[in-house]
Amino acid sequence: MPVYRTDPWREQFFAGVACPDDVIVPTKDWEAWTLYPRHRWIYDKLAVALSQGLDAAPHGVVPPAFPVFSKPMMNLRSMGAGSLAIPDIETYRASLNPGHFWSTLLTGPHVSTDAAVADGHVRWWRHATGATAPGGTFDHWHIHAGTMPDIEDWCGAWARTHLAGYTGMVNFETIDGRIIEAHLRFADQWPDLYGPGWVEALVRLYATGNWVFDDSGRADGFSVVLFGPHGPAYRHPSQAVIAQAQAIEEVSSVQISFHQDRDPTHHSMPPGGFRLAAINAWTLEAGRAARDILAAAFPALNSARS
Repeated sequence: MPVYRTDPWREQFFAGVACPDDVIVPTKDWEAWTLYPRHRWIYDKLAVALSQGLDAAPHGVVPPAFPVFSKPMMNLRSMGAGSLAIPDIETYRASLNPGHFWSTLLTGPHVSTDAAVADGHVRWWRHATGATAPGGTFDHWHIHAGTMPDIEDWCGAWARTHLAGYTGMVNFETIDGRIIEAHLRFADQWPDLYGPGWVEALVRLYATGNWVFDDSGRADGFSVVLFGPHGPAYRHPSQAVIAQAQAIEEVSSVQISFHQDRDPTHHSMPPGGFRLAAINAWTLEAGRAARDILAAAFPALNSARS
């Protein structure tokens, strides 16, 4: 297994790919924090905001104008926990939290960008746009075949300035072309949509420092997400149900993305829901059809809709 401590539902993407014993490819922010002490500062979201000239400060400093966006300065468990938009001074005063900060409220598409970096220079890009849903959740992600020059120009220049000496994957989250978060890893939810040979190129980057990947066959893809309400102790669907969803033409993979033997509150989830599954597909219609099959297997979702 070339990828270090990946979630069990994502092992399917990496099993069978050879990797030297001394090479570690992180998928979690807390792993990258330990592996890259020189560059771990990028997990300070306030520092990232200030590095781009955005208006930002810790809670306790009153914003000069509203609205603003608020979230923890650091959250190595991700998933948007503790984030919210603050429309006015009254909401701000009621929302003050130690360790949180506010920043310029950016608008526009939320883009997740994976970048292969060699000594601070980006050698490969791939962008995904999130279709947002209430409470920090997403209906789906569109993994684009095309380029996004504005993001590549901004993040590429930022990486050359702030990530000199770093080699590995970086995931940039941007809104309106500005970085809202950066991670010393890649988005391991949809590597199968990057095409054949991508995982081998990933291992080669960490093993040799070189990025070599034939990306000529890239195509659009979609990662469709199933959320349920917070509260229930969910159980995994049967293997027969998962196989039925997987069998839909144009579906690439199915992930049941939670631990059924773990307290639901011990999962890092956005305020708007508990993530149950992700379906990677080459068409949005196929992903949604598979999601419908999986949703029918969760009684809590069916009772909530009735």
